[in-house]
Amino acid sequence: MMDAFDRFGLLINDRVVRTPVAIASMAGIVDAAYVLERADHVGLAFIGGYSIDAPALEAARSLAAGGDRREFIYDDPVPALKEQIDAMEKSDVILGINLRGSAPESFTAIAQAFGDSVVYEIDAHCRQPAMVDAGCGEYYLKHTEKLVAIVRALKKEGVTVSVKFRAGVAGDDRELAVNLWKAGADILHIDLMDFGTAKLRQIRNSCPLMLIANNTINTFERMKDMLSHGADMVSLARQSDIRTLAGLDAAITRSADEDGWYNAPKQLCRGGDIRSLAFCCMPVKECPLIPTLSRINLAHEDYITMKLDAVKGTPLDDGKQTCFGSLAWCCKISSPCMFRDMTLQQARLSKKEYMRLKHDLSDTIMGCIFHDVPSDKRS
Repeated sequence: MMDAFDRFGLLINDRVVRTPVAIASMAGIVDAAYVLERADHVGLAFIGGYSIDAPALEAARSLAAGGDRREFIYDDPVPALKEQIDAMEKSDVILGINLRGSAPESFTAIAQAFGDSVVYEIDAHCRQPAMVDAGCGEYYLKHTEKLVAIVRALKKEGVTVSVKFRAGVAGDDRELAVNLWKAGADILHIDLMDFGTAKLRQIRNSCPLMLIANNTINTFERMKDMLSHGADMVSLARQSDIRTLAGLDAAITRSADEDGWYNAPKQLCRGGDIRSLAFCCMPVKECPLIPTLSRINLAHEDYITMKLDAVKGTPLDDGKQTCFGSLAWCCKISSPCMFRDMTLQQARLSKKEYMRLKHDLSDTIMGCIFHDVPSDKRS
């Protein structure tokens, strides 16, 4: 059996994420005890949301007083959070704390208290009127410059930053993703409630950040759909019961061990995201590759050179019998091809290892494309 890093290649806070299944925060519900009950089946968990300054705490008390919502209520957020963080100390689950505050200094005060031991998730997601009126939650998606300011403030503390938001609320999610990347965010945690994989693909094509897809991902089919359109992980909130989490964890582990690339994208011509350039052939015919190269301002010659340089000295460099003389140009293993398969057989390269090498190629391509923050928009 492969170990978790070989299987998924996920690191957060210099720790290996054992599975790409996460728990998303639910105010008043998801705390350390909730996570520890499910710890065998998740790799990352965001507890909270926790209100961390006076406006947010007042809003939380108002929501709790209404009787329709649960909230974490306390006088001082630091001791309350310390108790939760301490409870998770011996767990293998990487801990994130979902925070609702109204000013950068509220977030940095928490980061100064706990350092780089946790992931700090800015809650730009809560849409309850009391919280929005307090300048928290979804308020930031209508005032993105303030959200960017909080990301920058947290990054000055040298910590890992996640931003939780609902797709379709900001004016342009692609622009939002780029701006959060510019500010230093590490993770985008995206609620896709009103959108499908097309929105996720747009965001994936706009930035190289770790993406966590959220909302109604309670079947392996739904999980694979998200992973194949750009997600690195998926998260569950209301449906994060032990049985569902265990099923997803077991299924994605089995799939990764069999296929070699747990979140392999669909091919570009079948709606895949930008990672699928690893499966594309040379730009010699009219197909989705040509407009994609134009959108990312990559000349055809540069694309060819980039891929050939990336596979030089690897098994993908071989393939004289293939259409373009190298496995660099060959498609996904799920697409039938006698020339590719003949080359793999002669090289004694398994289909699983081929996909792992394509994963490495994709990582190199993404590094070349996103070596700097792009100024254009991608779709």
